[in-house]
Amino acid sequence: MRVLVVEDEPRMSELLHRGLTEDGHTVDVGATGAAARELVRYADYDVVVLDWGLPDVDGLSLLREWRAQGVATPVLMLTARGTAGEKVLGLRTGADDYLVKPFDFEEFVARLEALHRRASGGTAGGASLGDVEFSRVRRQLSRDGQTLDLTGREFQVLRVLQDRVGDVVSRSELIGTVWGPHFDGEPNVVDVYIGYLRAKFRDLEAERVSIATVRGAGYRLVVGTKETP
Repeated sequence: MRVLVVEDEPRMSELLHRGLTEDGHTVDVGATGAAARELVRYADYDVVVLDWGLPDVDGLSLLREWRAQGVATPVLMLTARGTAGEKVLGLRTGADDYLVKPFDFEEFVARLEALHRRASGGTAGGASLGDVEFSRVRRQLSRDGQTLDLTGREFQVLRVLQDRVGDVVSRSELIGTVWGPHFDGEPNVVDVYIGYLRAKFRDLEAERVSIATVRGAGYRLVVGTKETP
């Protein structure tokens, strides 16, 4: 999953970031409502972890704002406010789940995964890419009984290309969506991960899906026919 954690307490945000990253997920952290607004504007998240008490705006106001704007990303409220009335208020404002601090980390991750499954239609299957099945829940590619796991970054890159299948997606768009708007590394990191995905298609002996390079423009996911990279 790609997860946004909106949490202003440094120790808690570090705990969540480290734990989710070690579990194989891609994690961005925003310590304020303003930072969270900016991140949601430019990135596509599978789920948001939202604290109620933020330094510049309360989490419920931010959640209400997102829902009014049509942001449908599942939101798990993670907060110390645990009365029945507060839980009901959070859920009625638009939260999809509510967990009170302190909490069990395994339960926390399980709840995030459940939200992701529901948002993805509740199935392990995702989409057919030619002769390859792409599971967005399990982050896997499979063909003829052979299954390959995708890393977090491989999954994010392929998901962006699959959402725009047939269209050219630029390197800068991939970097902004997958690595975030503040990425300051080398732009050829995209080429590296495209290479990883092509290698997995080759390992599966895929015949009807490929990633084509459009010189000077970016990459295009080709489904139905094999196109020379």
